Amino acid sequence: MGATFDYWKLTKTVLFYALVLVIVVVSVFPFYYAILTSLKSGTDLFRVTYWPTSISFENFRQVFSQGAFPRNLLNSVFVASVTVILALFLAVTASFALSRVRFRGRSLLLMTILAVSMFPQIAVLAGLFEVIRFLGIYNTPWALIFAYTIFTLPFTVWVLTTFMRDLPVEIEEAAIVDGATPWVIITQVFMPLMWPALVTTGLLAFIAAWNEFLFALTFTVSNDTRTVPVAIALLSGGSQYEIPWGIIMAASVVVTVPLVALVLVFQRKIVSGLTAGGVKG
Repeated sequence: MGATFDYWKLTKTVLFYALVLVIVVVSVFPFYYAILTSLKSGTDLFRVTYWPTSISFENFRQVFSQGAFPRNLLNSVFVASVTVILALFLAVTASFALSRVRFRGRSLLLMTILAVSMFPQIAVLAGLFEVIRFLGIYNTPWALIFAYTIFTLPFTVWVLTTFMRDLPVEIEEAAIVDGATPWVIITQVFMPLMWPALVTTGLLAFIAAWNEFLFALTFTVSNDTRTVPVAIALLSGGSQYEIPWGIIMAASVVVTVPLVALVLVFQRKIVSGLTAGGVKG
């Protein structure tokens, strides 16, 4: 019986790690092949190889030397960063009210906030376009910041509200006894304890704003205001034989590397933030 038990245990372990290996390969291979293609030049681009045979940084040089791609990259950094700041500021204050302040309709309001995120972008595109034109921010980075903040808030509010509900009430009561105002409680008591949730929601909001394409294509029309997803899409030529695949892959790698770096740096905080509130005891 012992040998049989060990056999099945070993089999399950092998199958588990085999499944993990398959998932990792499927997830990482597209990015690996993009890097491989970006380092090719000339006719090598049309040869299917899975190991580097020649290395050339010409595609990366062309990405940063032609067009407005560097400006587009800075636009994406600005738009995504401001979106995260606004979303977290509004979400932290809203989550404090939804988790700590008792008022009628609180649960209904929280469900309504979550329901807003269920609408697809295309369903609200026309109405949001008219609002942005009315505000006079069309073809500016603020149009994208406005749109991204609206679509990012439901998720950030929901996650931070769930996290803040799990914080001990005694901490808040002690702060109130010491004369702390609600703003002091939020910024100096709760926020230091909410770093895992803040990092997780902030990073996911950053990734959503960084990769978004539909709003960026609709609300910006000039190279000076476009973000990198639209810039990469506009790199293609007139026919399939004119598409600069090497340059497109190089641009894709440049855009993806910052996200990979951020996830690797904050991976522990991300795991803590995603599992927060999952177990109560």
